[in-house]
Amino acid sequence: MDSPFYNLSASTPQGSRVSMRDFEGKAILIVNTATKCGLAPQFDGLEALHQRYGKQGLVVLGFPCDQFLGQEPETNDTVEEACRVNHGVTFQLMAKSDVNGKNTNEVFKYLKSQLGGFLGSRIKWNFTKFLVDRNGKPFKRYAPNTKPQSFEDDIKLLLGSNKR
Repeated sequence: MDSPFYNLSASTPQGSRVSMRDFEGKAILIVNTATKCGLAPQFDGLEALHQRYGKQGLVVLGFPCDQFLGQEPETNDTVEEACRVNHGVTFQLMAKSDVNGKNTNEVFKYLKSQLGGFLGSRIKWNFTKFLVDRNGKPFKRYAPNTKPQSFEDDIKLLLGSNKR
């Protein structure tokens, strides 16, 4: 069965479109990020997961978002460098995106519809995380204060199933 997730796409900071179909057969961790958020140290944990599990099929996608107290002042032109310099980020960052409201990025619109959270379908804060399985099915949603290493077992579970 073809997942609706694979029909979605998003832009890179440079404006290129990336189809979620490019990640078919991989586990995907999608996070709304912000460089000036108190939770920004989670970039380090996300990068650690990317380094540890990338070759096994984990893709980490960061979507910078400035909807929460203006905590993402970087532009699409500067966000990648700021994340690399301050946190060693090498995982894929996408273009700045809204995760709530009428201009919600289509990836987040879909994920929120599939995995509601504490505030229903709304994203509560920066660093809300969604894990999508190798078949494009949204698997689990994690709260902003959930540290990336705390759900490593879920990632291992997804990477161990449906290997391609």
